[in-house]
Amino acid sequence: MLTLYSMQRSGNSYKVRLALALLNTPYQAIEIDILRGESRTPDFLAKNPSGQVPLLEIEGGRYLAESNAILWFVALGTSLSPESRIERAEALQWMFFEQHALEPNIGAAYFWLALVKGGRVLQTHALEDWMERGYAALQVMENHLKTHDYFAARQLTIADIALYGYTHVAERCDFELDTFPAIRAWLKRVEDTPGFVSMDWRPDEVDSASIAAGA
Repeated sequence: MLTLYSMQRSGNSYKVRLALALLNTPYQAIEIDILRGESRTPDFLAKNPSGQVPLLEIEGGRYLAESNAILWFVALGTSLSPESRIERAEALQWMFFEQHALEPNIGAAYFWLALVKGGRVLQTHALEDWMERGYAALQVMENHLKTHDYFAARQLTIADIALYGYTHVAERCDFELDTFPAIRAWLKRVEDTPGFVSMDWRPDEVDSASIAAGA
């Protein structure tokens, strides 16, 4: 069985949990609170020297880091992974966009404003840049979604899951989505997908016998 080290409130960790839930893939979940330094212990750093979550432990004692790499691993050969060469490239295109345009801005704002006590004061100097660049990323997404239901392959793929992770919490960190109707409609399409689970959902709420959650 796969073991996922993740933080419940982390958008990057949630991406992987959401994909596993949509695919009905059993796994063991171990909570790692990065705010308490649990990803910086010698034991965890031996598994992932970057000290980040999510981290997927695969059979044979191998570990895979980086949320989007994990998404490709768990989704390959499933409906969430595009089949054709061009559609896979398009999915990767949007996943790269998520990591260099969305996550560093909306993800950073979410972390400091929604998770870290006093984070707004600590990061006052960065807020203006996060907002400007975050809104620019949302506009790129909005423009695409005006003529597409999803981001690649004309169906829900891991590209959508990657982008959903932090877009759906944008309003928790000062971003307004009222002027992005296509994004709001896309968020609802993702949430209406059979098997969808929210960020707060824990795997042991459904089947503690086959999917264990560790605190």
